[in-house]
Amino acid sequence: MRGTVEFFQTQIDHFTGMAAGSVLPNQRDMFLRAQAAWQALADKEVLAQAERAKRDPSRQPA
Repeated sequence: MRGTVEFFQTQIDHFTGMAAGSVLPNQRDMFLRAQAAWQALADKEVLAQAERAKRDPSRQPA
C-alpha cells in the first residue's frame, strides 16, 4: 500500500502547484479543494496502515 500513499502525495503536490500558479480565484479554489480531497485520502490510508500494523505486525511493509 505504500505506493498508494506515494500516489496520493504526488496528486497533493500537483494540485498545490496548480493552485499556486492559478490566476483566477475560482480556479485556485477548485485546485485547493482537490488538494484537500487528496490529502484526506492520504490521511485515511496512513491511519488504515497503522491500524493494520497494530492488528497484525507480521504484515508490515518492507
